[in-house]
Amino acid sequence: MKEKKEDRKIYIKNMVCNRCIAAVKQVLDKEKVSYQSVSLGEVLLDAPLSVKQSASIGNGLTAAGFELLDDAKSKLITKIKTLIINQVHYNGSHAKYNLSALLSSALHKDYASLSRLFSEVEGITIEKYSIGQKIEKIKELLAYGEMNLTEIAFQMGYSSVAHLSAQFKKETGFTPSWFRANRSIARRTLDSL
Repeated sequence: MKEKKEDRKIYIKNMVCNRCIAAVKQVLDKEKVSYQSVSLGEVLLDAPLSVKQSASIGNGLTAAGFELLDDAKSKLITKIKTLIINQVHYNGSHAKYNLSALLSSALHKDYASLSRLFSEVEGITIEKYSIGQKIEKIKELLAYGEMNLTEIAFQMGYSSVAHLSAQFKKETGFTPSWFRANRSIARRTLDSL
């Protein structure tokens, strides 16, 4: 029986940045597991894992602050989070996009079922999670100080500076200008959102 590509994929919780990818590669290399690619939240292996390899990698990932996912719901939640993180933090163009259409298209599921599952498992809506990611990206851009609020609003897909400012204040309790002037406030890590 021919194996499917999906049989060679593993999903990893809390893998949200390039340093996370490097840490996961170290665990895989240490366990001598060959892989084709490692991306946010997902690894494409050369061959499916044995039970022994899965346990060993699971232990290594746990020690590094990650979690090897093995149930379908957790895998789908990780895919949703990874798509949002990629869109907000790593996509070169942050022009306005339709989140529900993006997720439905990428995951081949209707948005209503994705939304229900996400809310049930995570305790927040997909939209709230996406807004949290956007706010952290805005904090990063404000801290760099290289862009003004108009440029940040445009890059992040907001219709206006007023909309960005209102959402930022609602989520953080501070205006973007106040935040920029008082950079000592700690930003949250992506995996804590």
